[in-house]
Amino acid sequence: MLLTVKDLHKSFNDREILKGIDFQIEKGEIVVMIGPSGSGKTTFLRNLNFLEHADQGSMDFSGHQIDLAKPEKKDVQWVRRHSAMVFQNYNLFKNKTALQNIAEGLIYAQGMAKDNANDIASKELASLGLSKQAQLYPSQLSGGQQQRIGIARATVLNPEIILFDEPTSALDPELVGAVLGDMRKLAEAGQTMIIVTHQLGFARQVADRIVFFDEGKIVEEGTPQELFDHPQNKRTAQFLTALSDAN
Repeated sequence: MLLTVKDLHKSFNDREILKGIDFQIEKGEIVVMIGPSGSGKTTFLRNLNFLEHADQGSMDFSGHQIDLAKPEKKDVQWVRRHSAMVFQNYNLFKNKTALQNIAEGLIYAQGMAKDNANDIASKELASLGLSKQAQLYPSQLSGGQQQRIGIARATVLNPEIILFDEPTSALDPELVGAVLGDMRKLAEAGQTMIIVTHQLGFARQVADRIVFFDEGKIVEEGTPQELFDHPQNKRTAQFLTALSDAN
């Protein structure tokens, strides 16, 4: 098992957001997390790479045992070298070009020479058809272009796992397709991914497993066919019906 999380708890201002999450994912597996806003999905992702610190819980990541509530600095650094996160609102460096945003992690996280990092970033942009945007700053790019560069920034680091926090929710509908296309290519290449999304059609196509969150707990999980077509939990069925009616 690539990643195992046990008994993860997290509260904000005495409100319990995560209520003892147990989760695991195998190398090459794609897990899509769905559920209502405020159910704990994003908080869960942020605890995995220490953007938030858990109140309780443990993680085994590729054989590294880590106390999520009291991680050592070397543990945090190790996790961040072997994982990457793609954010809902792009999170690019506003004062750096598209090329620099992609190269940055290679230079500072992996100690790569600047020229080598720039070469890799250039090739990544070319593979996305974004070479003309290399010297543009985030403010000069569309939302879709910014998110695709955010994904490129994550993938050039060759992480063992990529965490996606609703990567298309801030995009105009016509820009969603290109971003999902990039994610499909990653899926086809065998990249391990945990994806929080409301794009159920995409989830059905790429996910090995769907996890339904509600009120800080994992309520149900299964294959896309099992969970979407034959949900066993009443709350899961209610959520899917509401989402279907909204669309």
